[in-house]
Amino acid sequence: MLAITVLTLAVSAAASSSVTCPTVDCNQDPGKISLAGVELGQAVAAILAVLAVSGEYSTGMIRVTFTAMPRRTTVLAAKAALVSGFTLIAGSVAVLGSVLVARLVMPGHGFTAAHGYRLLSPTDGAVLRAAAGSVLYLALIALLSLGIAALVRDSAVAIGLVLGLLYLSPIIAGVVTDPHWHSRIERYAPMSAGLAIQATRNLAALPIGPWEGLGVLAAWAAAALLTGGAVLRLRDA
Repeated sequence: MLAITVLTLAVSAAASSSVTCPTVDCNQDPGKISLAGVELGQAVAAILAVLAVSGEYSTGMIRVTFTAMPRRTTVLAAKAALVSGFTLIAGSVAVLGSVLVARLVMPGHGFTAAHGYRLLSPTDGAVLRAAAGSVLYLALIALLSLGIAALVRDSAVAIGLVLGLLYLSPIIAGVVTDPHWHSRIERYAPMSAGLAIQATRNLAALPIGPWEGLGVLAAWAAAALLTGGAVLRLRDA
């Protein structure tokens, strides 16, 4: 939890300190910039969720857990509640801190009323949606990772699958030249779709709407949990 908070806040602060706006309406999104650390913090959230399942398999303690609670879906639901709850707490602290740091730093880099930018405020509608959505994004990434871990059990394989699913899709989208498939990847890949929630400007230019994108990520997480739960019930410990 501490790593999620510190890493997300540190990267977000670095991003807010490195971007400048020298001209009027410089085509930057300060809300999204202020939350850039979520892209890295999600990796820690994913690892935390994977270890919540695979850690018990690696030590053999999962047999004790299932002996104490034979209903395996109940065990998975309890792990999901704990992992998502802890991630929501850590994510809330990190996201709020990131927005406050950006509020202090970004005006000194040209993001001022004279250049067409209002001071970032957690109470502003678009910024509040981006911040709250980023916290939910981290929790959904944790649930997605938990489901994949329940499916494959092995820590290294599960972490590799999750990180590949998250970080490879933007790379693939960047090299795909066909506009149709490029748009499809950005609309339905979990990371690119989910992070649309962070946009606070030029929403019409997004490949998918903010809440619709978060809904796509929620569908990924639900599918992973349902599949992982089904396999958990059918397969021996």
